[in-house]
Amino acid sequence: MEKFEWHIVKLSETTSTNTYISELDNTDRLPQGCVVVTHTQSAGRGQRGNSWEAAPGENLTFSYLLRPHGVHPSEQFILSQAAALAVVDVLSSYADGFSVKWPNDIYYRDSKIAGILIEHSLSGQHIDRTIVGIGLNINQQRFVSDAPNPISLTQITSEQYNLDVILSEILMATSVRYAMCYCDRERLQSDYASVLYRREGFHTYRDAKGEFEAVIKEVGADGYLVLQDQEGVARSYAFKEVAFVIKT
Repeated sequence: MEKFEWHIVKLSETTSTNTYISELDNTDRLPQGCVVVTHTQSAGRGQRGNSWEAAPGENLTFSYLLRPHGVHPSEQFILSQAAALAVVDVLSSYADGFSVKWPNDIYYRDSKIAGILIEHSLSGQHIDRTIVGIGLNINQQRFVSDAPNPISLTQITSEQYNLDVILSEILMATSVRYAMCYCDRERLQSDYASVLYRREGFHTYRDAKGEFEAVIKEVGADGYLVLQDQEGVARSYAFKEVAFVIKT
């Protein structure tokens, strides 16, 4: 893996940090490790085309760019695992109860504290760049959007936090987890499995045929979620093919 340092660019406002860093790289190729963080994000994007609510100056909204040329496109899910684990590593130093809701949402119990949007650009048979966008609720105490289950770190601990400190911690943790994509994938995948949301017991899910009860059997190296229903039948899903039914 090519060694690099993080270089942080701070913006007062932008539409989306993922879009900003992508357009910047398209104009003038950026080095690996470029980070864009903003005080206000007017059009933050989440998975499934959702928007991300973040009160200005109270949370972390940032994106970083990697050039994982040693990761084959068929192995790209390992990068998602690394990004999610880095956030859980840091949050777990402040409180217990954090998990990764497949594929890479970060949960505290049954509430969502962070969303991660990963976008890859391919060049031939390798990944030219990976942009990881993270929205992490830190100091926000009230949410007004129709998001069903948001929560912030301050709501969990009743403390206020320095955003720059937590950003630095996440980038340091990301360096460690990203290196594991090259030198210790087995442990990375094991650690991911150990912090999966709903990793034990039967829970409710919904696919194109309706709701059903199942237990998580595994998440494959290709990123597919394998559930086993109450009849013992294994069901394999790509992202967006199955939903977690969370009763709030």
